[in-house]
Amino acid sequence: MLEKVRGIVVHTVKYGDTSVICDVYTDKYGTLGFIVGSPRSRRSVTRSLMLSPLAILEIDFDYREGKNLLRVKDVRVDEPYRSLPYQPIKETIALFLAEFLYYTLRNEQPNPQLFEFLVDSLLWLDNRDRRLANFPATFLLRLTRFLGIWPNEEEITPLLSGDEARMLPLVLRMNYGTMHLFRFSATQRSRLLKVINDYYRLHIAGFPELKSLAILREVLSQ
Repeated sequence: MLEKVRGIVVHTVKYGDTSVICDVYTDKYGTLGFIVGSPRSRRSVTRSLMLSPLAILEIDFDYREGKNLLRVKDVRVDEPYRSLPYQPIKETIALFLAEFLYYTLRNEQPNPQLFEFLVDSLLWLDNRDRRLANFPATFLLRLTRFLGIWPNEEEITPLLSGDEARMLPLVLRMNYGTMHLFRFSATQRSRLLKVINDYYRLHIAGFPELKSLAILREVLSQ
């Protein structure tokens, strides 16, 4: 059955010599796995879109219920980025978010509100050029609401020091419009990201230590 979905690319891996497997979080089916040819043919431009972290696409595919890997018929950019793949700091944030979402959304069911939150957040990041250091922490905290794991003090306080615990109510109020008002030191911001990552590990089975977290913390400390 031919289907059309909007989707966000969260992970890619080479499959054999001529194909790539892409994990995509979609608006209608949750996370789906697609197999596409490597970008070597005349259609290399469109197929390479599937390899871009956090690319927001419109995908036509042959849907087979219960099949792990689905064949793509056509793919188009649904929301083009202006700067996200091209600016070093934004690219680092995007690579971190892609890895984070890959492990967070692996078994996630369709959730239109979550999908729209992800799209809106990525486009917000793409269209801002300054004061982005608090975006990753703000995004991860906002995401917990859609996953049903919004932090409460009893759960998260054991991960914090005394001073950090006293700051918690303020940190939980951060949003994209106010996050620039929170003036963390590089050490505090790095620590915040570590605590949030540990919190997700408590709630999501198989959630690992992320390889990209150390890189992000280093970049944001500069």
